[in-house]
Amino acid sequence: MTVQVRQIGVGKADRKAFVDIQFRLNEGDPNWVPPLKDEVHGLIDPRKNPWFGHGEAAFFLAERGGRAVGRISAQVDSLVIAAPVEQGGGPGTGHWGMIEAEDGETAAALIAAAEGWLRGKGMTRSIGPISISIWDEPGLLVQGFDHPPTVMMGHHQPTYQAWVEAAGYAGVKDLNAYDLRIDKPFPDLVQRIVSSGERNTRIRVRRVDKKKFAEEAALILGILNDAWGDNWGFVPLTPDEITYVGKKLRPIVFEDLIMVAEVEGEPVAFMITLPDLNEKLRGFGGSLLPFNWAKLLWWLRRPKVRTMRVPLMGVVKRLQATRLASQLAFMMIEYIRRESVSRYGATRGEIGWILEDNQGMVSIARMVGGEVNKVYRLYQKAL
Repeated sequence: MTVQVRQIGVGKADRKAFVDIQFRLNEGDPNWVPPLKDEVHGLIDPRKNPWFGHGEAAFFLAERGGRAVGRISAQVDSLVIAAPVEQGGGPGTGHWGMIEAEDGETAAALIAAAEGWLRGKGMTRSIGPISISIWDEPGLLVQGFDHPPTVMMGHHQPTYQAWVEAAGYAGVKDLNAYDLRIDKPFPDLVQRIVSSGERNTRIRVRRVDKKKFAEEAALILGILNDAWGDNWGFVPLTPDEITYVGKKLRPIVFEDLIMVAEVEGEPVAFMITLPDLNEKLRGFGGSLLPFNWAKLLWWLRRPKVRTMRVPLMGVVKRLQATRLASQLAFMMIEYIRRESVSRYGATRGEIGWILEDNQGMVSIARMVGGEVNKVYRLYQKAL
């Protein structure tokens, strides 16, 4: 039977089918971690996700003989269109993402549907997968299928790469995750750099104060917007998005896992680390009901994990490419390493994602013993 692709509406049945197809297609993969379905529904709901304040999206469902066999999203974001062309944005730039497909025929039909919608919006370049923004789950997994993703990272079947490339897409940027052991001290050179920083009276590295969560979040996001402003793919988070992300992250934010570095009293760098929530979610089947919510709340009181993930860190632009910037980064990494091991029982860290050409961050990841363990590739095509 041929594949039929249709744009879904706002009805509950269509939205449920769009979310649930991911579970059927991945249930046999031991390295896939089922997301919480409520989180996915919130991501695609304009009433809940403030991304829709500056973006528009369409969601498509593929069916064969009345049975769902795949899905895809297509997005146009005014902040992406306003971004410089050399940073992956600019007029005519549209995105697609959230792709799940039973086979190559389905994938081809879904990508064609997303491209058709983007052309209808006047887009001339298609980049994907981005689900839904660069701050969610960007990139197609092309390396690292043999182990589960960490919290807030995506996972795809190995077959998807050939299907995307068969649709005429070429890689434009790789996003790498670095794996490292943290249950033993970092190399001597790193330890000497940290010790030197500790003797510098101009430097102070502190934990965040969760009692001042909104204030601390605004401080960190201010550094982030400055530090990442020139990065490929960067779009600033709006105030509403900052509030939205803060509410989602607050339950898994721990004061001793987030550091702010100050120089002469001025906050100039930060590092956020999260316990790998996926280690707990793997057995939940995508739902907190009936009793998984209680299990999660109990676990969050004092989580014990194997892996810690560093999703975000940054140093203000004026200090980048200086020795001080590297020193601050190593100090924050070392302090969080100690807490991760002593309090949370972690033995492994993951830094990422990191842009393949971000030489400063790549160098830092390698100096602490990091090796690439997952690669997420962004593709582009002229429409």
